[in-house]
Amino acid sequence: MRRRSNPIAVSLLAVLTLASGGCVTASTSGTPPVSAGPGTTQSAGGPVVTIGRRAQSAVEGLVVGAAIGAQAGPIGAAVGAGTFLIYGALTGHSPLDGRSGGGGLGGYGAQTTEARREAALEEQIEQEVARGDALEDEIAAELERQERLLQQIDAEESAAKQAQANQGSVEPAAVASPAPSDADLSERADPRVAPAAPRERKLPLAIFDKEEVTIVAGAWGDNKKMHVLRRTLDADQDGKPEQIRYYDDSGEMIRKEQDQDYDGAIDTWSVYRQGSLRERTLDSNDDRVPDVWETYANGTMTSREVDRDFDGVRDAFYTFQGDSLVQERHDANNDGKMDLIVLYENRMRTRVEEDRDKNGAIDMWTRYQVVGEEEIVATIEKDETGDGKINIIETFTPLNGQPVIAKREEDKNGDGTVDVTSFYKNGKLQRREIADPNMVPL
Repeated sequence: MRRRSNPIAVSLLAVLTLASGGCVTASTSGTPPVSAGPGTTQSAGGPVVTIGRRAQSAVEGLVVGAAIGAQAGPIGAAVGAGTFLIYGALTGHSPLDGRSGGGGLGGYGAQTTEARREAALEEQIEQEVARGDALEDEIAAELERQERLLQQIDAEESAAKQAQANQGSVEPAAVASPAPSDADLSERADPRVAPAAPRERKLPLAIFDKEEVTIVAGAWGDNKKMHVLRRTLDADQDGKPEQIRYYDDSGEMIRKEQDQDYDGAIDTWSVYRQGSLRERTLDSNDDRVPDVWETYANGTMTSREVDRDFDGVRDAFYTFQGDSLVQERHDANNDGKMDLIVLYENRMRTRVEEDRDKNGAIDMWTRYQVVGEEEIVATIEKDETGDGKINIIETFTPLNGQPVIAKREEDKNGDGTVDVTSFYKNGKLQRREIADPNMVPL
């Protein structure tokens, strides 16, 4: 017959186990507490235990003892609660805080270890982030240093030119370039003004690395190979040059490649003839594919072609004469046929041609008149039937700076003559004349 466990013995065994650091074979005799001053006790070699700590441990021991003793019934719960309460009051240790050497109940020691490990990982991550931030700061500082160097070079060259002008002219002020006026700045921002060629930054050749290279035939659109001197500038020392210049045998620069946004990829290609910029190609969206093509003459842009939707097809074309825009053409659906053409004279719009249904044929023509400084619609001609013939002509008159319809002519039967003419006053129909009796009633 199996002997039933004594709840009191079980509770005492639990007390002994906790007091000895979790070992049930520990001796019941312990080292007597050592006095550490009023209201405190200290075990030999252990920490100081305050009265508040003993009270807290007694309460926690009461709860844990009751939970353990409850397995043997009400009497066991009472005995366990009392035993653990006394243990906590005497030792200042609680089975909940893991100070007894066995890690306590509930795996507190394991949790502490995991917390330390997570803290170490977080610290390591923070260190990596800090190193990355430091690297970015170094790169930014290097680029800023490079820009300051270039500005210093410009300032020195400007000062040298000014000093030379002061020595050789009685009117040195005429040499210095005056600050641009508001009108100049406004004109530069006007898209109908031909842009000037980008200003060339003069850099001392000593800061470039140089080597002789051979350009294979066709690489630059030429039908013969070329022997050139290549000069490269890698200011941030990342192994990717920000600028590459090519010089012919006479020492004249014939080509320049640039990384203008310092992302490590060339995004601007310029071609020179006799020291002047003639062509420039750009990758404006950093997808490694050119999307802007420009030509220049005498320091001014003559044409600009753009791939606006970055699909590899040029769809906008601008033509300049002198210092002004004279024509722009657009191919919105990339079918190779223009669906919008705008013509200018003296930077004012004079005529617009449109293919409204995008079928490859122009079907509306708009003419403008200049009233003061405004462009006002004068006439609109339409091909409403799609047969290539104009069958509607609308004439407008300016009213308070806005175009108002004055007359509408219609070829109803497509024979090339006007059948119906409508007259308007202040935009309202006044009368209608019908040339073909067959059109009555309308």
